Amino acid sequence: MGKQKFYDTAVKQERAVLVGVITPNSSEEQEREYLEELAFLVDTAGGKVEKTFTQKMLRPERATFVGSGKLEEIKAYVQSEEIDMVVFDDELTPSQLRNIERELQVKILDRSNLILDIFAERAQTAQAKTQVELAQLQYMLPRLTRMWTHLERQKGGIGMRGPGETQIETDRRIILSKISLFKERLKQIDKQNETQRKSRGQLIRVALVGYTNVGKSTIMNMLSKSEVFAENKLFATLDTTVRKVVIDNVPFLLSDTVGFIRKLPHHLVECFKSTLDEVREADILIHVVDVSHPGFEDQINTVNETLKDLGARDKETIVVFNKIDAYTPPDEDDLVALENGKMSLADFQNTWMAQHNAPAIFISATEKENVEAFRQLLYDRVKAVHTERYPYDNLLY
Repeated sequence: MGKQKFYDTAVKQERAVLVGVITPNSSEEQEREYLEELAFLVDTAGGKVEKTFTQKMLRPERATFVGSGKLEEIKAYVQSEEIDMVVFDDELTPSQLRNIERELQVKILDRSNLILDIFAERAQTAQAKTQVELAQLQYMLPRLTRMWTHLERQKGGIGMRGPGETQIETDRRIILSKISLFKERLKQIDKQNETQRKSRGQLIRVALVGYTNVGKSTIMNMLSKSEVFAENKLFATLDTTVRKVVIDNVPFLLSDTVGFIRKLPHHLVECFKSTLDEVREADILIHVVDVSHPGFEDQINTVNETLKDLGARDKETIVVFNKIDAYTPPDEDDLVALENGKMSLADFQNTWMAQHNAPAIFISATEKENVEAFRQLLYDRVKAVHTERYPYDNLLY
């Protein structure tokens, strides 16, 4: 008998480089944070970042996003290190995509495409899957030439999951028809969801909101004592989960929602608004913040801007600063941190409470630190809303 052959059937991890542009509107520190987040997105999608390229420019170059010299530098690295894909931190125009791909001869993704790919992998319910496919088709529509001429040679992988891979023959007319069909399907799902919400009776509704990966699902599990999928990756959950929770003698509905993120593709925000109906319908919002993240104040602003877009900015909100166990106060010798205004947790807590006339609490959901005080605060707020809305309902109390 001849020698038996063994084949490695494991999926090869795709190796990536990241590209960002520093403009007068963004500082080097900001762009570093964006690129760290982009690296986290690549990791979430299953890739591995090997190197990051940045370039200072007044504005991204129209033809190739970065200058010709920088593109040559990227090309040399891509070829010498046999890189699989190059990921840009901003949305590329169809012509930029074509030009860069022609020059680098590898797969080119932008931030929007990468986020769509993660959403496609993580969508579970019919609603989430429909929303993701709709967003993918809307993204593909202006990029038909590039997608159709190159997808035949692609072997799948990051950025290529979803409708593009199996519908190479689809033309513009059929895509528009599909977009229309998905929009109709989402309307039907919205109607069904609205009926479900109406059937929940007079229970007060509370919705968890926050930047992606701040611990919303962990808090959901902690409060509802049920297992909602939670992991240290971006967009661990796309689908809104609703649980009935009882604290002491007060029942209410608690919903977990998809995490917000900077530079989220606008068509994704649009098509995910129905998922965020739980936010619009909520009586109280719990805005969860990862206080250990160096850019948590920017994340707060991103969430507030998204809530404003949804028409939910003025709702009663409890701000929960989570992960206090991982917060690192500045060292007395760390002049950069001190100059940037970083302070001890106690100082930050006092400053925040003095500046904002809104309930806030500092906890660690994983370490169960200050959790009982959080439960009490939530109990008081839900009870107050219920008493105000149903003054003659004494069944609960």
